[in-house]
Amino acid sequence: MSLSRRKFLELGCKTIWVIGAGHSLQSFAAKGFIAPHPKDVALRFAVISDGHYGQPETEYVVLHEQMKQWLNSEHKENGLDFSFINGDLFHNDSSFLPAVKKLWDGLEMPYHISRGNHDQVDKQTWESTWQMPLNYSFEKKDAAFVVLDTANEKGEYICPDIDWATKELHQYESKKHLFVFMHITPFNWTKGGNACPLLVDVFNKQKNLKAIFHGHDHDQDGVKENAGKFYFFDAHIAGNWGTDYRGYRIVEILKNGTIISYQVNPFKKINVNNQSF
Repeated sequence: MSLSRRKFLELGCKTIWVIGAGHSLQSFAAKGFIAPHPKDVALRFAVISDGHYGQPETEYVVLHEQMKQWLNSEHKENGLDFSFINGDLFHNDSSFLPAVKKLWDGLEMPYHISRGNHDQVDKQTWESTWQMPLNYSFEKKDAAFVVLDTANEKGEYICPDIDWATKELHQYESKKHLFVFMHITPFNWTKGGNACPLLVDVFNKQKNLKAIFHGHDHDQDGVKENAGKFYFFDAHIAGNWGTDYRGYRIVEILKNGTIISYQVNPFKKINVNNQSF
């Protein structure tokens, strides 16, 4: 059974990421931090990645069912407007695609997905299965979300379509909050990064872009910063390497413009991030 969001933060958070509208990232110690009242939260979502459904010698079925239960419990206890599964939903063999689709259809909130380098399937099959393009965007209240494809059907890393990304980001210039989901980070600051300087330049110029969310690097569960933009990671669902826990990231957009994000270790019910800006 999950703790309420307020109780979870009061008891377990060591640090918490806060992106103030137009301000630097600040941190609040758990002892002095009071979780926002639900009525002050405008939008709340979860981010997970790297399930590698079908990977040999892993308990991928059990681990996926557990994550699904955690997210459904999070939704029941605290509410989620949606969840986002940020790539590597299955492991290389596209015959697992129907099974993982059926599993995530068991989520009790809306969800969106991106393709990862291990989601080795052609564009037509991917889009017909999920009813979502490889590159797409969506809106929720006063926020917009842009999803970028970072690998091809062979599993090769690619930089996202720069023309499409630029046009789509500019389309949402009037939105108060703008976020990007992309499986592979566009920097070489992790072992699995793929430098995409043209895309980073577009990000830097987009004033309302608040955060970029990544999967891929199973051993990363924190945040990195470049030119005032924040790049978040969320550990992993399954797979055979990474952080010593499997978790998910929560993002809360408050009505006053503040954005709160913390990584959850569901086993210990604590925030495992220990850095602040």
